[in-house]
Amino acid sequence: MVSILRMRVCWQSYVNAVEQAAYIDRLSAYLDEIAAPGVDYTVWDLTPPDRDLHRVSEFRCSVDVVRNAVRAEQEGFDAFAIGHFQDSGLWEARGAVDIPVLGLGEASMLWACMVGGKIGLVTIDPIFIPFHEEQIRRYGLGHRVTRVAAIETNVAELMQAFDERAAFERVRAQFEAQTRPLVVEGADVVIPAGGLPTLLFMRERGFAIEGATVLNGIAVLARQTEAAASLAELTGTVASRAGLFAKAPQRAIDDLFEL
Repeated sequence: MVSILRMRVCWQSYVNAVEQAAYIDRLSAYLDEIAAPGVDYTVWDLTPPDRDLHRVSEFRCSVDVVRNAVRAEQEGFDAFAIGHFQDSGLWEARGAVDIPVLGLGEASMLWACMVGGKIGLVTIDPIFIPFHEEQIRRYGLGHRVTRVAAIETNVAELMQAFDERAAFERVRAQFEAQTRPLVVEGADVVIPAGGLPTLLFMRERGFAIEGATVLNGIAVLARQTEAAASLAELTGTVASRAGLFAKAPQRAIDDLFEL
């Protein structure tokens, strides 16, 4: 019998709780709303956040995230969810701890494969297109993801869209304009490639464009993380240690914390 009576999930955001308070507050409230009975979510931020839309910034944040995954395990969390679509640090964190570690991008794309046949991604800035194309190759989904498109917005505008209807409609119109060609090309599932747009659009339950499902990746990641923690308790398996996710030696972890 599974012994977890209450499950604690650490949700790692790549934004800052002060600079992007509107997002963090809404995310925390939404996770509390959708959490399965007995599941408690704690959202951790980053200081400074992932703010420069560059590989160097992603790399710097990924180091903090791996360290935070270790801290989360030490503090008794049952699972660690990375709510950042690029999944920076995901595989390294998975190899660093003995609790389940899941990422928004990986979870969303793999779930989309069970929802539809062809998948399209719409990211928040064209600069992220090669990032996501690399992810698609890494996850072996080149035959399922048709293309990555992009709206042209920024974090400040997305924050504004949470509170102002006009700003929301501008972002939504851009998203719809980028989605329609993906649907024409065969995508029957479209993923907003980012935590910010996903949370923004989740207000539209059953959101679809031209019949194509717009995936709520935050809900997907939450439920998959809960399931992963339950399965780990049930089966005693978190990740295979034979290859890609071999457990890091303690010295490697110690060296990471000494950086």
